Amino acid sequence: MASARDGEWARHWQYPGVPGLDLLRARYVRHSFARHSHEGFVLGAVRRGIEDVVMPEGTIRARPGTVVMINPEVPHSAHAGVPEGWSYATLYPSSGLVAGIAQEETGLRGTPGFAETIVEDEDTAQLIRAVHRAAEEGNALAADTLLRIAVARLLRRHGRSLPARPPLAAGTRTALLARELLQERMTEPPSLEQLAQELGTSPFALLRAFKAAHGMPPHTWLTNARVRAARRLLEAGTTPAAAAAAVGFTDQPHLNRHFTRIVGVPPGAYQRERARTYKTGDEPPP
Repeated sequence: MASARDGEWARHWQYPGVPGLDLLRARYVRHSFARHSHEGFVLGAVRRGIEDVVMPEGTIRARPGTVVMINPEVPHSAHAGVPEGWSYATLYPSSGLVAGIAQEETGLRGTPGFAETIVEDEDTAQLIRAVHRAAEEGNALAADTLLRIAVARLLRRHGRSLPARPPLAAGTRTALLARELLQERMTEPPSLEQLAQELGTSPFALLRAFKAAHGMPPHTWLTNARVRAARRLLEAGTTPAAAAAAVGFTDQPHLNRHFTRIVGVPPGAYQRERARTYKTGDEPPP
């Protein structure tokens, strides 16, 4: 998907030769990512410019030669760190794919993840870009091999076993129940006050508990959940307009706005890429 706006362009796709992997290659200038999280991992390598990634612990500056590693369900947002924006290649391997590599190639036990969010690692950054090139050339053997080498290297250098969750405090239990209710009523969610009343607490107590448990307020979490649901519908062939209605957005423009700010491309472009096995359009080189 090419854009004339400030030279921005992006491609978010899946390569059938490597199951369990999404790929995003893009140049952004004015685009910003709203606060969101992913079910799987994020491994990003900036090629030019600077991307500011806002993590729970603060903002990191992703420059050429660095690799950004974000664990599943960690909330974050991003925007350009310099006026000219940034271009990058990002891999989104599923939790199952990373767990399989960790089991085979590392001594990590339990749930694998990364201890750091950003590292200086030009060699692995080049590997991430090479995965994109191989996938876009339709070379499944190279794409799968390079992906596994990159993930195994990052796990050996920066991996850790993610801590087991401690027993849930009362506020956390309330936040989890609130999340379940919002998931069930995605198309017609209650107000914060109504939700708090159902759970036997106050609005501000619920808001604090929810942010502590999920890293974002309930309305932001719900938008993220709606976009995730819309992605699954689009992948199954549902039209963007029908997907918007099914997940609770007012209309297709409403879906377009939030989808683009979380996924990085509009829903129509996202869906079209699911029907392609390798790149056929003209885009800037990786």
